[in-house]
Amino acid sequence: MDLDQGEWLLKVNQTINSKIIDVRTPQEFEEFRIPDSENIDFYDPQNFIKKITLLDKDASYFLYCKSGVRSHNSCIIMQDMGFENVYNLKGGISEWNGKVLK
Repeated sequence: MDLDQGEWLLKVNQTINSKIIDVRTPQEFEEFRIPDSENIDFYDPQNFIKKITLLDKDASYFLYCKSGVRSHNSCIIMQDMGFENVYNLKGGISEWNGKVLK
């Protein structure tokens, strides 16, 4: 499910057992990231699937990337794997007005 920045942040803050996942490359993640996010690189498909498989399917996941495309595709993959609560940040971190860590 694609959410705009306001909806995404509100849902992150209201959801118990939520995790923020940055699906950009490790290099992009090191430059800047949304606080409390974990990096799982979409462009490393074998490792991506391996790490996703280890996640709790009952938790809620809030995904983002640079523009929202990789994270949208990641949400589709996760839904196909049986995850029900996955949310994509429309526009990605490029349009993010919230706090970032550098």
